[in-house]
Amino acid sequence: MGVRDFLPQAAARRRAIAERLLAEFERWGFERIITPLFECADVLERGLGADARAAAIRFVEPVTGEVVALRPDITPQVARLVATRLAEAGGPVRLCYEGAVARLTTGARGQREILQAGVELYGAGSPEGDAEAVSVAAAALAAAALPEVRLEVGHVALARHALAAVEGEAQRAAIALALLRKDRVGVARSAAGLQRPLRILLEALPGLYGEPRAVLGEARALRLPGAVRRAVDSLEEVLDSLEDVSLPLAIDLGEVRGFDYYTGIRLAGFVAGAGDAVLAGGRYDELAARYGRAVRAIGFAIDVEAIAEAQSTAGVPMPARAAGVLVVAPRARRREAGRLAAALRAAGARSAVDLGPLRGRRALVDYATRAGFTRVIELGPRGAFWIDEGGAVRPIGPGPLRRAIAGDVAGIGVP
Repeated sequence: MGVRDFLPQAAARRRAIAERLLAEFERWGFERIITPLFECADVLERGLGADARAAAIRFVEPVTGEVVALRPDITPQVARLVATRLAEAGGPVRLCYEGAVARLTTGARGQREILQAGVELYGAGSPEGDAEAVSVAAAALAAAALPEVRLEVGHVALARHALAAVEGEAQRAAIALALLRKDRVGVARSAAGLQRPLRILLEALPGLYGEPRAVLGEARALRLPGAVRRAVDSLEEVLDSLEDVSLPLAIDLGEVRGFDYYTGIRLAGFVAGAGDAVLAGGRYDELAARYGRAVRAIGFAIDVEAIAEAQSTAGVPMPARAAGVLVVAPRARRREAGRLAAALRAAGARSAVDLGPLRGRRALVDYATRAGFTRVIELGPRGAFWIDEGGAVRPIGPGPLRRAIAGDVAGIGVP
């Protein structure tokens, strides 16, 4: 079905990634929101592109009988919020989120559940808003703690202008497919018969990729109409406005994915170990208007699962477990064990009482380690003892133990 469970360590990696991303977003002034997992299909799909509409999983809500859809993307939900409940907010609105989206996909996996974290910036135009989005995207990718990361910036104007000038639907589709594959030979073959200026532009698009200043220079050398040339100039303004972007940055002016959805700059982020972009987004100034309020907008989403898999491939260590104490006692001392565990929790430590059968110390330490506890306190007939992960045993005196059970754990040392 394309969905899966995550055991504690795998879940911890993904939660750590999501929290690190959200913390980075908040450092840039974005506020967290939570949107529903599903909503009325006609409302949700109003803000989706053609591909996302096709990927939406729909069902009939049994109470109301309405057709609802699981969200394949969170961006339209944010647009709805900004256009309605946040319509009176003054100035730019910065929102961030994390959550799961569900999509129908072709192939063996079919339905897929994807963990995302992203940002949406409403009410800020270009180049300032674009520059902020690029800077936040670069900071978020850097926070992924991976050795090889790069960010690509593009603009839909060139591809949109060139493809719109191709009158034949079949020929336009063939050219778009070749552009998607960055197949210059395929583009030239499919563009045969078009007027020479258009053919030159189409054949140049797959090669408009690489070092930003060089690519922008190549684009300006082409015969471009005024609006498209202004788009190229706006990209240069964005580059000039960037601050604190230390990641490798490339320009891609030949990308056609989503060009019917985006209205300006496009963003894509890549990391070693992931076969496709882990960050995708761009400017969509027409989106909020579909919900009743025209507001300029730019944003992006990051695939948390793809980042986690890339970290695993790169050998990035799992997040360190928080120190935890498992309190073990025979049934006659379980009440004492419970009070001690409560005192440890009040002092800020993870703590629980072992509810399993009594077992030897080695087996006890093995169980505690698997369950995420780094230390054990054993309350037995011969006294109380600390037991660490290596099996080393240290006694706890009766006085410190009594004070700890009463709430003063300083005497026994909270790990």
